[in-house]
Amino acid sequence: MQNKYSRRANALKPSEMRLILSSSERPELISFAGGLPASELFPIEELKAASHAVLTDHGAASLQYTSTVGYIPLREAVIERMEAIGIQSNLEQVMITSGSQQAIDLTGRVFLDEGDTVICESPTYLAAINAFNAYHANIVDVEMDEDGMKMDALEQCLQENPQAKFIYTIPDFQNPTGRTLNLARRKRMIELANQYDVLILEDNPYGAIRFSGTPIPPIKQFDTEGRVIYLSSFSKIFAPGLRLGWICADEEIIEKYAGFKESADMHSDGLAQRITEKYMELYDMDGHIETIKAVYRERCTAMLDCIEKYLPENIHYNKPEGGLFIWVELPDSINAGDIALKCIANNVAFVPGAPFFVRGAQTNTMRLNFSNSNPELIEEGMKRIGEVLHREFQLVNESIEALAK
Repeated sequence: MQNKYSRRANALKPSEMRLILSSSERPELISFAGGLPASELFPIEELKAASHAVLTDHGAASLQYTSTVGYIPLREAVIERMEAIGIQSNLEQVMITSGSQQAIDLTGRVFLDEGDTVICESPTYLAAINAFNAYHANIVDVEMDEDGMKMDALEQCLQENPQAKFIYTIPDFQNPTGRTLNLARRKRMIELANQYDVLILEDNPYGAIRFSGTPIPPIKQFDTEGRVIYLSSFSKIFAPGLRLGWICADEEIIEKYAGFKESADMHSDGLAQRITEKYMELYDMDGHIETIKAVYRERCTAMLDCIEKYLPENIHYNKPEGGLFIWVELPDSINAGDIALKCIANNVAFVPGAPFFVRGAQTNTMRLNFSNSNPELIEEGMKRIGEVLHREFQLVNESIEALAK
């Protein structure tokens, strides 16, 4: 049959991450690869009760088509949650999406024509890179350090790309690095966005999972010109299987998002929306998040201790104050993709960092997920990674010594 695919489909390549994750599904394998919440913390009994209440009291309505922008009581609950972190909004400025991933994809539909420029952190969320690439965007990355995107580098990028549509940033416990954009840089980013007339796409699925340090206001709090589009999700604080996220933006922007969402899926799962809202009515969502934070603090600490205990000394890694990830930088001579395959053979998995870079150039980095493994599994898994790394470091050193002779 003749190839009938679109240019977009023909340009699509198998995801390196997907291949690694599919290889890591064996039950004997310890996986630090996915960005998975701890499934044992899902409030299953409470969700049973909330589901029963919804189906008993509003069964027919919960199974019927609903509004494209989302169930009003859930949007009101989202508004309350955002108000608690300093974001003021109203119903016309909030839309429920099928996870924040749909919000990222809809952003491409709303704003990107072929060749348009998107500015992002380096590295950044792989699925965002893939989403923007699907609209044939020109993605330009900006260097980071431990305090997030560098603002002098961002300004230079804006000067070189005056027609950029938006800056994509994950300011809190970034995926993949776990880094947090500091307060001064958040304020400077807004100043630069105003000066250079560019939008900011603030993606914040992890912000509520801060288990140490001092909370920092979202970038959206400093927005005086309606140029920050704020995304968040129930996936990391509640249950990812419900596939619920949200967008907060000016009314005109929400109207555009709603038009494209209607053509994509009409509306997000109405039953899931009502169950989530009912849970928040009957139970303490903030108390549930505190439980998550306590567990993740313990697991993050366990993994950091194991890095010190089992991994070679000449590496660099961050110490996140929240979120799900630790970012490890190996010596330049070490290819983390090769290490990942050897680790899978040693029954442990992680995600190499190269796919998170727009051009995949940096091959000596690795992302470790600590949220989905208990301390005992973390101990054993990190020991296995350490075994592989120590062997690889020894081989590299022997090769260097041989060349020096």
